[in-house]
Amino acid sequence: MQYQFPDTTLLITHYNRSGSLERLLATFESLECRFADIVVSDDGSRPEHLEKVRALGGRYNFRLVTTPENRGLGNNINKGQDAVQSEYTLYVQEDFQPSDIFPAHFRDALTFMREDSKWDIVRFYAYFAYPTLKPFKKGYSEMVYRFWDMNHLKFYCYSDHPHLRRSTFPEKFGRYPEGIKGDLTEYKMAVRFLQKKARAYFSTISQNCFTRKTHPTNPVP
Repeated sequence: MQYQFPDTTLLITHYNRSGSLERLLATFESLECRFADIVVSDDGSRPEHLEKVRALGGRYNFRLVTTPENRGLGNNINKGQDAVQSEYTLYVQEDFQPSDIFPAHFRDALTFMREDSKWDIVRFYAYFAYPTLKPFKKGYSEMVYRFWDMNHLKFYCYSDHPHLRRSTFPEKFGRYPEGIKGDLTEYKMAVRFLQKKARAYFSTISQNCFTRKTHPTNPVP
């Protein structure tokens, strides 16, 4: 079965993991997911990786956005998002791999976003479940931030793990901080996300939507 997502761009950030990128693209193809566009944002990878990425562009028909030097996760996401022209963005780092159940589950997430503009993102992966979840439907729950909750995971309503968002995300939450480590970039965006009183869904079957692992044939970083 083919899944058409004509209003969604697949945005992939990449750095020195061309084997993983190839696996990710091949998996989406095998799942028959068709996006409006695919953008790969590279963060100054080594020549052997970048050469392979350029070759993959001919095979998978994506637009490659590059930089002459490594500038960190924030810059890599920013310049990738700048290239997106569709209404929605599915953001995935290159070392994730979607499962067989992802396409139909993703289709439901898109329906939620289209039907109600109050939702900012839908998340598809996490190491741990968000502390407070309000059941919604079709395997999704609303993430509810509670100030008095002692669990530090409450701050991570936003995460850089795979998620669907509106492509106007930077207009509401600002651009990602640049020039700092990736973990701090994510944390600062997570805090901003809460300050802006964002609304998010979390897939309660998230561990079954994606797996995360580095491809064994990646050239040495």
